[in-house]
Amino acid sequence: MDKQTVVVLFGGRSSEHSISSATAGGVLRAIDRERYDVIPVGITREGAFVLEEDRPDKFALDAAHLPTVVDNGTRVLWPQPGGDRTLRVTQADGSVTGLGEVDVVLPLLHGLHGEDGAIQGFFDVLDVPYAGCGILDSAICLDKHFTKLALSAAGIAVSPGITVRRSEWASDAPRLRDEISALGSVVFVKPASAGSSVGVSRVVDGDGLDEAMHVAFAEDEKVLVESKIDGREIEVGVLAGRDGGTARASLPGEVVLTSRSFYDFEGKYLGGDGVDIVCPADLDDDLIERLREAAVRAFEAVDGKGLARVDFFVTADGALVVNELNTMPGFTPISMFPKCWVASGLSYSDLITELVEVGLQR
Repeated sequence: MDKQTVVVLFGGRSSEHSISSATAGGVLRAIDRERYDVIPVGITREGAFVLEEDRPDKFALDAAHLPTVVDNGTRVLWPQPGGDRTLRVTQADGSVTGLGEVDVVLPLLHGLHGEDGAIQGFFDVLDVPYAGCGILDSAICLDKHFTKLALSAAGIAVSPGITVRRSEWASDAPRLRDEISALGSVVFVKPASAGSSVGVSRVVDGDGLDEAMHVAFAEDEKVLVESKIDGREIEVGVLAGRDGGTARASLPGEVVLTSRSFYDFEGKYLGGDGVDIVCPADLDDDLIERLREAAVRAFEAVDGKGLARVDFFVTADGALVVNELNTMPGFTPISMFPKCWVASGLSYSDLITELVEVGLQR
């Protein structure tokens, strides 16, 4: 079988640059090299596309030294519509080298310019096939405000809350404080369009609300303030079906907080104490099926095309409340999304193959 060429794209201009780079490290290590030739392309924090080293260890996630894409002087030249699909690179000395024809791009970008439909639109314009979600589902799911609108319209329960724009907070903070206090004694303040718990704060009895809003507004012009939902934090992976088939849901996993007040950046990625990831979650068969069905419904409600991790709260009375969907969830080997699929019988390497193959079909 002839190998197909996959461009692994990572880094980017968002605050999740390092997490994207760490994801790439895991994918570069695990992708099926007998099936695919791989071209690693990094995006610097300034937005330059550079040819990166095919060296997974370079992008290991280390709390003392988060991985990053550094401008090495190269510039990737993407294929143009109507011509061949040869990827070229301008070397630091100005010479141009052909890297072979691209079959598909695997974007591993989190946050703005990568998970919001921007890079998907870029490749649609270039007529370059890519894996993962499309423009609309990416845009809806990165903006938590619009995620809630789409899910609510489909009859799916979401966390109670309000959306606050920077201009509103500056001009009418007293009224907004009253609305926020009505949400309960404990609220979560989060940027509408950021992931990996970047910019998220827990506020109790209004203490520290101003600082929490300041932190969130540093990431986005629009901020969500949501009620605390008492319940178990359960997450389900979803993959688009092949050949137009129905999407598939993994077994659920659970985020168990032992000493942390919420699942923050350190707990997710840097090995911080106080949180355990349990997959599969200890749930009865009926609840597992309800969660899997609800995850597929949520995926379909946002017109999902590639993959998503659907995050739920499960209350004591068995109600399912969707917190959010991530269309490029954490994808390191220890992240919840791959772990849920491994528990469901799909290895990390095979999961990467599945994403690439669905992208090629589309």
